[in-house]
Amino acid sequence: MAADPLAAHDVSLVRAANPGPLTLSGTNTWLVGRGPCWVIDPGPLDDAHLAAIEAAADARGGIGGIALTHDHGDHADGAPELARRTGAPIAAARFAPRTIDLGDGDTVGPLRAIAVPGHAPDLLCFAAGTVCATGDAVLGQGSVFLMPDPGALRGYLAGLGRLRDEAFTVLLPGHGPPVTDPAAHLDGYVAHRLDRERRLLAALDAGARTVDELLDRAWADVPVNLRLPAAITLAAHLDKLEEEGRLPDGVERPSWG
Repeated sequence: MAADPLAAHDVSLVRAANPGPLTLSGTNTWLVGRGPCWVIDPGPLDDAHLAAIEAAADARGGIGGIALTHDHGDHADGAPELARRTGAPIAAARFAPRTIDLGDGDTVGPLRAIAVPGHAPDLLCFAAGTVCATGDAVLGQGSVFLMPDPGALRGYLAGLGRLRDEAFTVLLPGHGPPVTDPAAHLDGYVAHRLDRERRLLAALDAGARTVDELLDRAWADVPVNLRLPAAITLAAHLDKLEEEGRLPDGVERPSWG
């Protein structure tokens, strides 16, 4: 039987009961370090989940701090209440309230921040030795949607390359199971994004200009309930092509809100 990758790296997982198309089996809250530990992404504001985090943390010497990969509610909404209960500081790039401002390369407790923008402009992964908590930069299964922002897709691809260069042995994703083959998984992520770009360019070359036409041709494999996230990601791809001078005139841009 294969060794438990979490036990081998002394990491604990508490999964929130918020499964869904975007959250997969639920939001993963990771506990790293001991005497006390650091909590990465407390998840939604759910009393049962926060109680489970506290119980797991007690076995590790309590909570020394709370680190947020990004400010989306399914990762961060529980942070203020957990901080109130425990007195632990909140460390984040963009979240209110926070106690510690974090940026690329900063360290807090046992964690080192690595900026991987794309899914969110403030997204930080947290390295601890040879493991890395990736939030929604990398999932345990499937791909992530990207939020349009200046340079989002270029920054995301560069960030994936940085994670690959770190040679981590395990990735701790925000959703889904731990990734025990990080190099292959990250290579697959990059290949997936480049394949989407290839399909998008082929659709544009064939004359597609509306959002529906582009999604039908370049994201044809996406189920209906994920079409809106696909459209948001499409916008990030269009931004990249425009930045590179490769976007034809007259292309409709996705809208949401």
